[in-house]
Amino acid sequence: MSYEEERERMVINLRRRGHIKSKEVVEAMKAIPRHLFVPEAARPSAYHDTPLPIGEGQTISAPHMVGIMLEKLDLSRGQNVFEVGGGSGYHAALVAHIIGENGRVISMERIESLAERAREAIKRCGLEGRVVVIVGDGSLGWEQLAPYDRIFITCASPEIPPPLVDQLEEGGKLLIPLGSRYLQTLVQVEKKGKKLKRKSYGGCVFVPLVGEYGFS
Repeated sequence: MSYEEERERMVINLRRRGHIKSKEVVEAMKAIPRHLFVPEAARPSAYHDTPLPIGEGQTISAPHMVGIMLEKLDLSRGQNVFEVGGGSGYHAALVAHIIGENGRVISMERIESLAERAREAIKRCGLEGRVVVIVGDGSLGWEQLAPYDRIFITCASPEIPPPLVDQLEEGGKLLIPLGSRYLQTLVQVEKKGKKLKRKSYGGCVFVPLVGEYGFS
């Protein structure tokens, strides 16, 4: 079976299980080749619904969790989006596909080798310039290009980093796995003036956020 056939089957299964529903998310997951974002040895498993190691003790999230996060982000074309924990670059590429040519994704990754590999995969997908991968402490955000319409964190955090709240646009949404190192709840917050309106979407497990507002 070709990668394209495997990707089509992955999307069909995610839809059948209710993890992805919107036309935009379905089209993005059909369009972006996950196998380009994993090490060559892991490519036979690229379209299995499981996390995969990408080196440096990090993983690419299972497709169902990526799909759930894309749905909860409620993305629109032309948005300015910030990602904490860029990892493989796959999630950022999917977001870039959804928000279109006039949108922009700033992806922050703390490990240089992963950031470089993510840039290469993003370039191979034709998204160079629409996704900017920066090396740094994602818990501090990236004030230079704020405010952001959407912020999403793909690593576990003990709290919502205050700089990210400050850099979120009024009415913007932030998605984050909150909890301990070993078990978290996926939480969406919407910025309403000085208040944050919260929604919880169930349990999840992510690698820990390392940074000033992450785990030590």
